Amino acid sequence: MTPSMTTSAPITPLKPTHQRVAQHLVDGLTTQDIATRTGLSPHTVRQYVRDIRVSVHCPPRCKPQVLVHFLLAAAQVTPPTTDRPAPELNAEQQLLLKAVAEHSTPRDTALAAKIAPADLQSALDELLDETGAANVTQLVVLAHAWGLLGAKPTSTVENGANQ
Repeated sequence: MTPSMTTSAPITPLKPTHQRVAQHLVDGLTTQDIATRTGLSPHTVRQYVRDIRVSVHCPPRCKPQVLVHFLLAAAQVTPPTTDRPAPELNAEQQLLLKAVAEHSTPRDTALAAKIAPADLQSALDELLDETGAANVTQLVVLAHAWGLLGAKPTSTVENGANQ
């Protein structure tokens, strides 16, 4: 079982330097891009990303889109805006959107989306096409801009102690 991604501990507000790095993550930049843009070393950026994960209670090895979801849900960065209208997603697509925002492994994402792991990539490609997102991180950012993702990250797979 995957441990729960929820916690009752308060979110620690980000320091200004961490907040700038977090905003760059939401903007879709890589560690190297952030280092180049900010003048920080890649090592420092990686350490800041680790600190940011701890601050918002995001699992240590989560995918970028999960960290971005946690940051946006915790209001630690400026919410995005978009001129694109929100797409009409069916129930299965909404479930997949939530799963991709909250889970890092393909297996966990497929389970949370209630689809076969073998069908995950094609369903995700369809969702990216439907939303016009270039990748899953941009998908999560757009979903927050459209109000399609809830304010608090939750896990659909919880450990026995939390059930």
